[in-house]
Amino acid sequence: MASVRQHRGRLLIDYREGGGRQRVYTKLADTPAHRDQLQRVADQVDAALDLGRSVQAVLEQAGLLAAATQGVSAAIAPVVATSALATKQQPTPLFAAFAEQWFGEFKVGWRKTYITTVRGILDQHLLPRFGAFMIGTVTRAQVLELRSHLAGMRGRRPGTKLSPARINTIMLILRQILQEAADRHEFTMPMGRLKPLKVPKSDVQPFSLDQVRLILDTVRPDYRHYMTVRFFTGMRSGEIHGLKWKYVDFQRRLILVREAFVGGEDEYTKTDASQRDIQLSEVVYDALREQHKLTGKHVYVFCNSAGEPLDTANVTKRVWYPLLRHLALEPRRPYETRHTTATFWLAAGETPEWIARQLGHASTEMLFRVYSRFVPNLTRRDGSAVDRLLNATFANGRAPNDPPDPEAQPPPRHRAA
Repeated sequence: MASVRQHRGRLLIDYREGGGRQRVYTKLADTPAHRDQLQRVADQVDAALDLGRSVQAVLEQAGLLAAATQGVSAAIAPVVATSALATKQQPTPLFAAFAEQWFGEFKVGWRKTYITTVRGILDQHLLPRFGAFMIGTVTRAQVLELRSHLAGMRGRRPGTKLSPARINTIMLILRQILQEAADRHEFTMPMGRLKPLKVPKSDVQPFSLDQVRLILDTVRPDYRHYMTVRFFTGMRSGEIHGLKWKYVDFQRRLILVREAFVGGEDEYTKTDASQRDIQLSEVVYDALREQHKLTGKHVYVFCNSAGEPLDTANVTKRVWYPLLRHLALEPRRPYETRHTTATFWLAAGETPEWIARQLGHASTEMLFRVYSRFVPNLTRRDGSAVDRLLNATFANGRAPNDPPDPEAQPPPRHRAA
């Protein structure tokens, strides 16, 4: 039976074939992850021996034939001979070595959060499965096997599986590594024509104006201005948590979105289009004026008592979801505040071009794709319509369905003679 052992701190596969003991040495350090990698190869060796098939083919596929190989009998000679033949073909580095090189070379252009994501995918999924293989020997069948394995893994929440979007992200990192290796070492890329899994379209779940008013009336006072700004500007979590007072222009009534607080650091915004100037409705302007009395001495608009930016996970777990449960509202992500803003602007009749600029979209394409069912007849060109809508609801203390105030009605229109 093939087994994984260690010799001087390095792992080897030990098995018997033809009455003799065979050892296939590697340069892998003795770690649990590397043992798991080699144990899978050892299991394949056992299966080949049971079926009377060539062990050499298994070792070649695993990229181990070029490794230093020793045995205590002449039965090892065929393996050594095949190794010599294999070395005439340009050998490629181990997947683990190349993946680490790729990660080190490309992370300089990534955001901190993306670096964390890629590092996690490498350590959790790719290195344990492919790390011991020569990267040029990774086959399409092995890639498909990985994807099938991922589809059966448990998701974050009990009773769920990894989502197609998450699986596609993992496979994308694998594709980028293999493509770079194929370009450098001139072998056939095994993931050609492999399409991503279909991701179900997620429907937005914006809040109604009545629900927003209920939330703002109920949320703890130290988060009321924060929620007001979230609901009526469409800012992302990182953008509002990274908002500094120097980017609030009260004179021109603008929020200048120039940075985002992500992964514990101030970073450039998500995209170039995210660099934008958000016009302040009267409701948001008043909320920021009141907030300035509380945190104006600090750098960040919304911060803790030490002046540090709010932590996204802390706000989500300790404020957002408990508030929704208290109000018996359907649980949904804080990101739905951004969708809520978009639907309010659409309901007020603002033009798609203006809304796209306010949200930081490069074009109106996403606006129509995501919010198509919320698009009414469009008549406005700026933020005046939504300003009047919010003022009528919040500034005058009337609910959206209250009867109109006669004194606030515009003069009747007279039809031209």
